[in-house]
Amino acid sequence: MNQKILLAACVSMALLGPSCKKDFVSINTNPNAVSAEQEQYASLLTDAQLTSSGNSDGNAYEDWRGNLIYASCMIQHLSSTAGYWDGDKYFNNASYLSSYWDQDFGPQASGVNNENSNSAPVTNLVDITYNLRNVAAQVNLYNEARIFKVYLFQRLTDMYGDIPYSEAGLGYLSGITEPKYDKQEDIYKDMLNQLDSAATALNASAATPGASDLIYGGNVAKWQKFAYSEMVRIAMRMSKVDPTDAQTWVQKAVAGGVFASNADNALLVHQAAAPNGAGSQVANGSGQVLGVIDPSSAHLSQTFVNFLNSTGDPRLPYFGTIIADATVPTDMGDTTAANQLGQPNGYDATGGATDISKAPGYPGNQNKYSYVNRYTFARATAPTFFLTYSETELLLAEAAYRGWISGSAATYYANGVTGAMAMLGAQAGAGPSSGQISAYVTANPLVTGSELQMINDQYWVASFMDETESWANWRRSGFPVLTPVNYTGNATGGTIPRRYTYSTAEAATNPTNYSAAVGGLSNGDKMTSHVWWDK
Repeated sequence: MNQKILLAACVSMALLGPSCKKDFVSINTNPNAVSAEQEQYASLLTDAQLTSSGNSDGNAYEDWRGNLIYASCMIQHLSSTAGYWDGDKYFNNASYLSSYWDQDFGPQASGVNNENSNSAPVTNLVDITYNLRNVAAQVNLYNEARIFKVYLFQRLTDMYGDIPYSEAGLGYLSGITEPKYDKQEDIYKDMLNQLDSAATALNASAATPGASDLIYGGNVAKWQKFAYSEMVRIAMRMSKVDPTDAQTWVQKAVAGGVFASNADNALLVHQAAAPNGAGSQVANGSGQVLGVIDPSSAHLSQTFVNFLNSTGDPRLPYFGTIIADATVPTDMGDTTAANQLGQPNGYDATGGATDISKAPGYPGNQNKYSYVNRYTFARATAPTFFLTYSETELLLAEAAYRGWISGSAATYYANGVTGAMAMLGAQAGAGPSSGQISAYVTANPLVTGSELQMINDQYWVASFMDETESWANWRRSGFPVLTPVNYTGNATGGTIPRRYTYSTAEAATNPTNYSAAVGGLSNGDKMTSHVWWDK
């Protein structure tokens, strides 16, 4: 069964309702290839990959709320004057902040898994790893699911802090309906061990999930690189709280073999769906919000555009476009670099003292601020990048600067910037030319004394649209240097939020463990509390 048919079947499963898991297995079982039991677990991997891309309901539920409304504005990639884009002003919208928690853990967030619940990535991945842990014939499906589960749990713990981990998703399998919240430090240590074990156990001679794996088609060598590159990401997140272990694990990852080029990127290719992806799970959630569902609410941030302009970055015309009326989805706008203008964060459109028209340098019309480019990112078919070569090289640049690995920090840095620029071609088949990339990298080498800032500034650019990841690396590194906004009534005292608050359902469905987790936070269940590695 080819990838497109499988992906479409997955979406149909999600939209059909309560019997989704059984229907999904039936639709995707090839009686001439594998047994129904085997196909079930491969199909759960498909669903976990697709749903975790952030568009679980077909209308970008998580991406719209957690990735765009909050993270993209807090990290000042985007800016919005719309009242419900709460992240721009640091308001506390509890249901928006819990969107990833609610959808990744699912309606059975407290651990209950049954066929009448909507599919959830955590539950599906736990189903695979629990049931196939001793099935030798499924060694690759089992270990690929372990690797992707680590990716998913890192994203969740980085957003929220302590979370259900060792007991998550085991309600149906083990009767654990109120899972404990593991400490983030313990989660991190186990995730590193899981990656090490899974990467070693993958077997190129054994069967793979094939097309059921939407990321690599079951390619074992690429999954191994994904595991070791994810190991780098996790290890570097510990740079301030446990540098000794961080160094050990980065060295292990490099020895194992990390991403070597953009061909290794962990990404999910999305498909077009009428109208332009709206209402369809196969679409890129963030792309369909920016291009169709909510096209006029967000602009590129002034912080971001000014940074790109400061070095003559050739990526700017691939990030921004000027559109006279953004509600017309077919208007691609003007992508000329010289015409791009960023909108400052912290303004509204209410006519008062903080109205956008009062902003310094206001161009006279809000539509003269850049929107996200519709050829590249603001489209339903834009791929979702889970982890990239460019991000990995930039993190290795920092590791080399710290003396943790051999090699030149400047070389890793140049590789990371080059990879990030070249990666834009995968966004829309176009990007800076090789000559432009080479000229930029040559003119902007890593500068002695500014290594940490330059490396992490470029990570910020490279992770555009993977906004929760960009926010996590900013919290760890402190770069780029951002100027917070202090809008009246904000929930943080005018500081950029450090975490998302827990799901509003947890106090009722898992009260004992929820209360214990909240008690361990420096400021309680608030956006100002810091997670373990954020020192």
